[in-house]
Amino acid sequence: MKVSSVAEMRNLDKVAILKYGIEEKLLMENAGLATCQLILREVGSTNKKFVVFCGVGNNGGDGCVIARKLHSMGGTVKVFILGDPTKYTGAAKMNLDIIQRLPLDTKSITRAAAAGKDLVHCDAVIDAIFGTGLAREVTGLYHDVIELINRSGRPVFSVDIPSGVNGDTGAVMGAAVRADHTVTYGLPKRGNLLYPGYGLCGRLYVSHISFPPEHYDQKEILVSVNRPGPSPLRKADGHKGDFGEALFIAGAAGYFGAPYFAALSFMKAGGGYSRLASPRSITPFIATKGSEIVFIPQNETPAGSIALSNESELVELSRRMDIVVMGPGVSLEDETRRLMKNLTRRIERPIVLDGDGITALCDDIAILRRRKSPTVLTPHTGEMSRLTGLSVEEIEKDPIGILQRTAADLKAIIVLKGAHSLIGFPDGRVRINMSGNAGMATAGSGDVLTGTVAAQFGLGLPLEEAVSKGVYLHGLSGDLAALEIGEDGMTAQDILEYLPCALAVDRRGPSSVPGLMERYDIPML
Repeated sequence: MKVSSVAEMRNLDKVAILKYGIEEKLLMENAGLATCQLILREVGSTNKKFVVFCGVGNNGGDGCVIARKLHSMGGTVKVFILGDPTKYTGAAKMNLDIIQRLPLDTKSITRAAAAGKDLVHCDAVIDAIFGTGLAREVTGLYHDVIELINRSGRPVFSVDIPSGVNGDTGAVMGAAVRADHTVTYGLPKRGNLLYPGYGLCGRLYVSHISFPPEHYDQKEILVSVNRPGPSPLRKADGHKGDFGEALFIAGAAGYFGAPYFAALSFMKAGGGYSRLASPRSITPFIATKGSEIVFIPQNETPAGSIALSNESELVELSRRMDIVVMGPGVSLEDETRRLMKNLTRRIERPIVLDGDGITALCDDIAILRRRKSPTVLTPHTGEMSRLTGLSVEEIEKDPIGILQRTAADLKAIIVLKGAHSLIGFPDGRVRINMSGNAGMATAGSGDVLTGTVAAQFGLGLPLEEAVSKGVYLHGLSGDLAALEIGEDGMTAQDILEYLPCALAVDRRGPSSVPGLMERYDIPML
């Protein structure tokens, strides 16, 4: 499913009107009808009381349609207009004029308290205050009404996006409605799927409001939901070499977990042969937990990290591998940083760079631009900040745009890790991953991700699809763990252990596990 920016949705609306003749008033009618269908299903209408908060833009016009339809279906509706009603134009004005002619209680308010009594006694609240184009901080009356809605304890249905959420970034613009249900129109907006906005939508639905598929699924819209295809079937007569061979260059004194999680997750996610090059002194300790890994003990620096003297041996070994993972827990020791740079230059296999491996290259990222073989980077926002020279705050204000520019500049696939991780490709495409949960914000989780991505490549998926599939499976494994043990106290070991289950569930489909579809699916209305 495609995901639009605010500007892209404005253009989709415009083209629908000009090219297909779907007039604005019809689009608004379809939007209101879709939301009413959901309200009827969740709350009903006959003898029910509804409070509708309308702003003075098209979002408010949608609210007027909803109010009219609920009234026609036996509901008692009170409409509160926030702002100057004379600012209504076009289809929104038409729908305001209609409800003002109906025996429907419509009132402009200047104080939030004026709606307090009606909120207490209603069966549901419809939030049609702001649309997706909100670009300023919410203050004054709007802020107070949003806080009142959030304190009401009533079921809340938001129109297109919870009011106060930025449609492009998901940021809260001073205050935002906490919805129980949100119906977004045309396509999901980026702010519907990026946190914190996603967390405020409640259950998210989408209505195409009669857009034809060739309109809402056009290739020019570069952002989509990450819905990878099936994993390759395992050959019944296969041997370990048929399922991929990976080299992991990882670990240092004090960093025993990262190399273990990365190398073992390769096999737990379906890979065949995992080799781990880690400092000689820590290898025996890792082997006590990960005895299935093939170990290649490395000469080490006085600080206990992988020494530069291993370079030629590692380059030679890489030639026999399908993919190389570098960086988990290698430390920031100067000699090891030089090793990371040299290996990135010389290895002619796909490389996945994570953690300290990314940081090692941040002062010479031209190395990445010059690589002939594919590169995958898996930074969190702090590492992305070091890669780009931008602050974390700047990245959070435009994560998709910055990811697109950085992936194009570095000619790399980049996984920007976080809640709903983003997968960016050099051609500008971005996939928003829906699997995963807050319990996965734990040390070692990212190391498990690297091995899971490498495993999907080893199983035979093209690299782009392997990255998308690996990110999805990593999140699915965490979700399966959360369903069993809860999010609190989840560790990377739990994510690792649930990887085989994640592969099995993925082959059956997430609907085979109760509770999963609500996390991943965006139902159509």
